[in-house]
Amino acid sequence: MTDTQNDGLLIVGEDLCEKLVGRADAFEAVEAVFAAMAKGDAYNFPVIREAIGYADALYGFKSGFDRAGKNLGVKSGGFWPGNMAKGLTNHQSTVFLFDPDTGKLSALVGGNYLTAVRTAASSSVSIQHLARKDAKVLGMVGAGHQSHFQMRAAAEQRDFEKVVAWNPHPDMLPKLGETAKELGLEFEAVTPEQLGAQADVIITITSAFEPLLMKDWIKPGTHIACMGTDTKGKMEVDPALVAAATVFTDEIAQSISIGEAQHAIASGALKEDQITPIGKVINGDHPGRTSEAEITLFDGTGVGLQDLAVASVAARLAAESGEAIRVKL
Repeated sequence: MTDTQNDGLLIVGEDLCEKLVGRADAFEAVEAVFAAMAKGDAYNFPVIREAIGYADALYGFKSGFDRAGKNLGVKSGGFWPGNMAKGLTNHQSTVFLFDPDTGKLSALVGGNYLTAVRTAASSSVSIQHLARKDAKVLGMVGAGHQSHFQMRAAAEQRDFEKVVAWNPHPDMLPKLGETAKELGLEFEAVTPEQLGAQADVIITITSAFEPLLMKDWIKPGTHIACMGTDTKGKMEVDPALVAAATVFTDEIAQSISIGEAQHAIASGALKEDQITPIGKVINGDHPGRTSEAEITLFDGTGVGLQDLAVASVAARLAAESGEAIRVKL
């Protein structure tokens, strides 16, 4: 990243992150860090994620070092389920970036918007590299805050004509329909079975602990991006569907322990060596999709290096624009 240490600590707030970091920036940063991970040039440190016993909150840390991008840091934050009633985003986080040459804190970057845009970029990267080129129908399972970011990012990767959507709370679907309309896409609220029958690409972005999509509902050639499962016990799709698909992920260690693959792995239906880091596809070391009928599945668990990558972009752009706050520690 650009040296931000010359004039003290750089502070980049949420509004500035949203102003400066677009979907293309996030896509490029996430794709690059996945490629670096696959080459062994970047690695994540063990994740800490705990219930704090207060406000029903989950709190934790994601950290790592990208030698290729020179990004070192930690994302700190979690999930406060009561925040929505207070007019706040349930997910709250901040990214701390350090100078890898000296260890000095170089930037403090708001993580809420960046978490949303980097998560959408992750599924978008998987669609770019794994979905059929002729995909026309996008399926959305989930209609929360993150789903709008997911839809906008996905729409840039294929020439979609229609969005079909299902959400456990149907009253949230009309707002998702408005986003589809903004993108010029037809929108239809459907049952999960109908969604599986129509969609060429499916994004699941929920906090479910039970399968919402079953194996028999999915048609051949579908690409599925499972983006909601990031904790032990969570589940969005039928483990039999995971086992039947060609599985890719951001990081294998998280995929088998806290990701969508955890249940298929636990039952023995899927083996660890059957999961491929998507960085290998990006680098040309794996062919990705090998047939039009193949079902591909991306297990997007969310890794700290993604957060560091997009936060580094925000810090660089803020430093270049002169709009960030600088303080001396």
